[in-house]
Amino acid sequence: MAQGKITVKIVSPKGEVFSGDVEHVTLPGVVSSFAVYPRHAPLISALEEGDIKCLTTDGEERKFHIMSGFVEVKGDVVTVCVE
Repeated sequence: MAQGKITVKIVSPKGEVFSGDVEHVTLPGVVSSFAVYPRHAPLISALEEGDIKCLTTDGEERKFHIMSGFVEVKGDVVTVCVE
């Protein structure tokens, strides 16, 4: 993985939705949305209906609408399990 980037993996019951290195990702947390950047503290959180927004390394924003899910942040890897 490139320095200053995080790897985001989004999976659903149907399979992998997205996998790639991004600048940051914004997630729809149960209390409020939050962003994850490189070197973020470890975290596990529930997610509610909303949009996951990934700013890719080429400056493009990718958006994924979810109904609910969970996220784990471990090192510079963000794993998101969604419906």
